[in-house]
Amino acid sequence: MTVLVTGAAGFIGFHTSLALLDRGDDVVGIDSVNDYYDVQLKEARLKVLNQRDGFTFERIDIADREAVGGLIAKHGGITGVVQLAAQAGVRHSLIDPYAYTRANVEGQLVVLEACRKLEKLDHFVFASSSSVY
Repeated sequence: MTVLVTGAAGFIGFHTSLALLDRGDDVVGIDSVNDYYDVQLKEARLKVLNQRDGFTFERIDIADREAVGGLIAKHGGITGVVQLAAQAGVRHSLIDPYAYTRANVEGQLVVLEACRKLEKLDHFVFASSSSVY
């Protein structure tokens, strides 16, 4: 299987990617690596993942239709999607509500629409929204 993991630099996305790689899947990870959480921590996680065979990473904002569409065109063999990317931090939504709607609403729509072009897609898991855990 080739699985797209959005939010791959986050805590859950990192561990999900590791588990998928450990079971033998290829993983295409994407993340905007924004600065809401410690960027150095996210970069350290990506460094670990990038050392693994079968892992490919692209720095993409899931709300960027062109970038997500390009990724789907480039990796058309994706058979599964784990959608974990989101703008976290409920209190932050009061400061920057547009970051929330961009990532958590528009980004979700962009990912779903892009998946319609994946002819081999068998599974889609959506476990993302603000502070899902």
